Amino acid sequence: MIPSWGPNRIILQCRCCLSPFRVLPGSPRPPFATTPRGSYVGDVPGPPPSRPPPSLLPKSGRPVCPRSSQSPRRRGRAQNRPVSRVEGKGEGGKLLRPWLPFLTSLMIAAQLLAYYFTELKDDQVKKIDKYLYSMRLSDETLLDIMGRFRREMKNGLSRDFNPTATVKMLPTFVRSIPDGSEKGDFIALDLGGSFFRILRVKVSHEKKQTVQMETEIYNTPEDIMHGSGTRLFDHVAECLGDFMEKQEIKDKKLPVGFTFSFPCRQSKLDEGILITWTKRFKASGVEGADVVKLLNKAIKKRGDYDADIMAVVNDTVGTMMTCGFDDQRCEVGLIIGTGTNACYMEEMRHIDLVEGDEGRMCINTEWGAFGDDGLLEDIRTEFDREIDRGSLNPGKQLFEKMVSGMYMGELVRLILVKMAKEENGDFLALDLGGTNFRVLLVKIRSGKRRMVEMHNKIYAIPIEVMQGTGDELFDHIVTCISDFLDYMGIKGARLPLGFTFSFPCRQTSLDAGILLNWTKGFKATDCEGEDVVYLLREGIKRREEFDLDVVAVVNDTVGTMMTCAYEDPNCEIGLIVGTGSNACYMEEMRNIEMVEGEQGRMCVNMEWGAFGDNGCLDDIRTIYDKAVDEYSLNSGKQRYEKMISGMYLGEIVRNILIDFTKKGFLFRGQISEALKTRSIFETKFLSQIESDRLALLQVRAILQQLGLNSTCDDSIIVKTVCGAVSKRAAQLCGAGMAAVVDKIRENRGLDHLDVTVGVDGTLYKLHPHFSKVMHQTVKDLAPKCNVTFLLSEDGSGKGAALITAVGCRLREAEHN
Repeated sequence: MIPSWGPNRIILQCRCCLSPFRVLPGSPRPPFATTPRGSYVGDVPGPPPSRPPPSLLPKSGRPVCPRSSQSPRRRGRAQNRPVSRVEGKGEGGKLLRPWLPFLTSLMIAAQLLAYYFTELKDDQVKKIDKYLYSMRLSDETLLDIMGRFRREMKNGLSRDFNPTATVKMLPTFVRSIPDGSEKGDFIALDLGGSFFRILRVKVSHEKKQTVQMETEIYNTPEDIMHGSGTRLFDHVAECLGDFMEKQEIKDKKLPVGFTFSFPCRQSKLDEGILITWTKRFKASGVEGADVVKLLNKAIKKRGDYDADIMAVVNDTVGTMMTCGFDDQRCEVGLIIGTGTNACYMEEMRHIDLVEGDEGRMCINTEWGAFGDDGLLEDIRTEFDREIDRGSLNPGKQLFEKMVSGMYMGELVRLILVKMAKEENGDFLALDLGGTNFRVLLVKIRSGKRRMVEMHNKIYAIPIEVMQGTGDELFDHIVTCISDFLDYMGIKGARLPLGFTFSFPCRQTSLDAGILLNWTKGFKATDCEGEDVVYLLREGIKRREEFDLDVVAVVNDTVGTMMTCAYEDPNCEIGLIVGTGSNACYMEEMRNIEMVEGEQGRMCVNMEWGAFGDNGCLDDIRTIYDKAVDEYSLNSGKQRYEKMISGMYLGEIVRNILIDFTKKGFLFRGQISEALKTRSIFETKFLSQIESDRLALLQVRAILQQLGLNSTCDDSIIVKTVCGAVSKRAAQLCGAGMAAVVDKIRENRGLDHLDVTVGVDGTLYKLHPHFSKVMHQTVKDLAPKCNVTFLLSEDGSGKGAALITAVGCRLREAEHN
């Protein structure tokens, strides 16, 4: 118990279930109130949301646990009682003694995490508790879970109950750990994920037992993981042949051990019947078949080498045997990585599925499926359920989805999205990404009526500032911020700030972004290769008028994705189609080689505008695209962006109109001075001319505004040219987005993907046909993806504020 002594009440929290008590004023401080366990609740009249209300005091004056009729003292004593023994086959046999040490360590680790959060400042705990309360498990809950686990293990070992048991307890026919007498030359295959290893292992006894290993890692492409079983095992056999050729042992028939990290039922050591695929594998024709026979068949089909597959084992068994080689007391194997599983040495008398009572055998528990029968429903959270619904195997491997690395990152993302939805505070946001620059004050309010209130002011960036020095650019930005703070009357406050900087940056942290290169007409010197947050802070220092806390620098696509995720948690892609164009999406960590770690997901800013800079789009680029590129500030760069974004479409149209005029198709063959003027044909004119509501006379009026005297025939041709240029842009943009959504689907091994794209940008919003053409292109090119496009309301600014809000929350929690 831990107390809060308020003026009107004392708040205590039960050490066993972490539910709050309310103690009446004047009650004596109980002796158990000093125990440094549980969570400080604070002077709050009730528990956090989503928990049942606590019971009031009984007449005795002693607090009663809301989840039991026992007092905390009695429940405390109950915690110290020995857990009931689960008897196995045979007189007085204890089940699973080796499990207790590492299950206890898992309990301790979980409690340490909970204890870390309970040690935060009182106000931080109250804020964070409503998000993480359901994640915290008391000692009694963990002991109860351990008891359920042991009962499921006993059921799995029983011949009568095994068919319905979730923890399958599969016999492996491994009857002992290494005893030190092993020697020889062996091949080992390790298949359990998108990469698999082949090893040559030499065990010798020259002075002491030594092990030498040579390893090769091979890729397993997604199309093979999801193709036919024949293709999968042909691929494995091909890689094994390549390895043996490199080792120059194709003429030898070495014994092979096959680590196959999927649930298999075994009747002998060299047989494994696959029960079900896990870890995103879905190769057809393998479930229910012997994987050793399938591999042998693939090897024989090749005919260029022979192999003697002596054993098929699970990765947990392999782990236990490896450690048992160094420590003969090792009798448990545990895997906690992309997935999770465990094995251990069980007494034969407890294993009903195998004849005989003497000795021991290694049992592969396949514990990832614990809870698939509903046994964990009382501790699963809304986030666990959402992850399960979007997984490849809904309703299965529920325990694994709560503890393994493959799902941790997504759990954190879902919690952060919910946190962002319920943030409170005032935040500044800067939005720099074009010729106009915005400063915003964003007020985020949570509660029953969630709202985001925004005030903003737009400032122009003169061309001489865009192409001057870095100091001049950031001094201009700071001048604009100063004006906005005066305008809002908030210059004295040190507000947290999010900086939407819509140019290619390499981020080293949330508040540091190294500018790679300018785009969109910017060429300010001494900025490329520098941290733009540092440049902004230095500009603020030079002004000496105010101070701001720069918490985050984000790309406009990331801000858009976060803004739309605020409304729709299924939003995992951000898209900008305006002055420029870019996209971001949630990528699997295992595919991001530039960042350490393979678990979870991370948002990747694609910077897709540079697609084609290596020449891969040259076959579809026209003479008009090349002319626009040649006279741009960054010739040869951002070629994809120059074919699809608003900054360039009008200029493409102008170059076509010049060519058509030279050929006598337009304006009586007379090229006016107006038509020779670069950038005179702005993209907004495309939107106006292509409007279905505009008659040809109105099109002529627009052209006359540009100094182009046209006939009705000229107007028809100009409208046709505008339609062709914008349609191509929308289709190219749709092709890029189709590639992104289909990659996400393949990443996750799904037959069908439902995903939301958050979109912002004037071209997408204002052009009469762009969005419809783009949507249809995505539908045609990615038919296995159901893509919803959610229009962002001021995504770049609002998103920066939301990311800043979450960043402030996490930073305060870390510092306290």
